[in-house]
Amino acid sequence: MKMSETLGVLLVCGFLSLVANVVGTKFGFVEAIPGMLFLIALAFVGIWLGKVMPGGIPGVAYVVTIGCILTYPGLPTAAPITAAVSKVGFLQLCTPILAYAGVAICKDLDVFAESSWRIVLVSCVVFIGTYIGSAIIAQVILKAIGQI
Repeated sequence: MKMSETLGVLLVCGFLSLVANVVGTKFGFVEAIPGMLFLIALAFVGIWLGKVMPGGIPGVAYVVTIGCILTYPGLPTAAPITAAVSKVGFLQLCTPILAYAGVAICKDLDVFAESSWRIVLVSCVVFIGTYIGSAIIAQVILKAIGQI
């Protein structure tokens, strides 16, 4: 995918996330624009670095690393970025991304159908195992820090 296409997809997802943000949070459309623009820019730079840097490191690693560095407490970029991004709801970001994933899966529905019933069983076991594992980890950590 060309970087111009990647930027287009990021902008469409960002706009749809802003619309969902208005519905799902107390923040208005205009209030959330700076945070969304930062997230789009961060994703774009990370994807670009994933393509141009040697070593085959995925773009998501660059996104996470740059985001962590820019929001590290004590840096002058941390407070304004955190304030802007806090006006964008996480669940609202997931809406267009999950819709895109659904469309991508439907494109390969014939391959899915050929996988037979075993793929459904394996998927259910993986989902349940991931959920239970996440719940156990959350329970242990929350108990350790005294939140529950």
